[in-house]
Amino acid sequence: MLCSLGITILSGLIFIPMQRKIKAGQPVYKYVETHKSKNGTPTMGGLFFIVPSAIVYFIFCGFSYRLANFSIAIGIAFLLVGFLDDLLKIKRKDNEGLKPYQKIIFQITIGTFAGFFALNNGVTLFYVPFSDISVELGVFTVIIVAVVLIAITNSVNLTDGLDGLAGSVSATYLVCLIGIILLQINNLSSVYAMVEEYENLVFLSVTLVGGILGFLLFNTNKASVFMGDTGSLSLGGFIGSISIFSSNGFLMPFVGIMFVVTSISVIIQVLYFKKTKKRIFLMAPLHHHFQLKGVAESKIAFAYSLITFVFGLLVMIPYV
Repeated sequence: MLCSLGITILSGLIFIPMQRKIKAGQPVYKYVETHKSKNGTPTMGGLFFIVPSAIVYFIFCGFSYRLANFSIAIGIAFLLVGFLDDLLKIKRKDNEGLKPYQKIIFQITIGTFAGFFALNNGVTLFYVPFSDISVELGVFTVIIVAVVLIAITNSVNLTDGLDGLAGSVSATYLVCLIGIILLQINNLSSVYAMVEEYENLVFLSVTLVGGILGFLLFNTNKASVFMGDTGSLSLGGFIGSISIFSSNGFLMPFVGIMFVVTSISVIIQVLYFKKTKKRIFLMAPLHHHFQLKGVAESKIAFAYSLITFVFGLLVMIPYV
């Protein structure tokens, strides 16, 4: 974690000035009044904490553990999709990158590969939330994994709307997931046929937490860099794959409660507006509603992280 933290900070000190020099800034939505001052802020920050985190993991843990290795492959695959999206935004100098259908094609492809990997490697067991019961999904694993992975990547992407928000919530989620996996290993060891594989998912999570904390040094309000889709899609990929491959895919909506709330707020807003031409929230996702209500970005990020941590502790109870 410390190595990942240190290398990420060093990468940020090098990367951000380079981004400013080549004017690789993030175009922001014009109708978000409070974000006008952020226009042109360097983006693609995911590169300087995701890549170092992956490298540090391989240095310490090697290439022998397939669940962690494939989690990294998924995270990097989503990073490449996000990188292409950010690159198009910078080139066109607007907030329209990949077309929605292009994004979903990429996501379905990656999710399907992940689903077949889980099935072929016997990762078909899922814990039932708030219990020590597990269910075997068999061939349905492919569909469930693909859907869960697509849902979490889009949810993390939607949460990336305020300085430090997606990063702090993701780091908190991973810390909780680390605790959950360790408790399961210690107290439900008979279920785990490959303890070392799950331990390395913990090591990967720890490394990612270090990278995210290093990134937050530059991303908290007022941010000097954004993670962009490069970072948010990749984080969603890592969170989803580590959760799924540790048999905790069904726990994600609870530990990741604020990711879920963010996505639901957008769905509700769109459906209600289409039906009534009125809005429930001042702006969706929900964090923008609070922002327009005058709540500081740092307070929103802290509240979201705190709620995530509390729900993470609640999910841990059955395994204590």
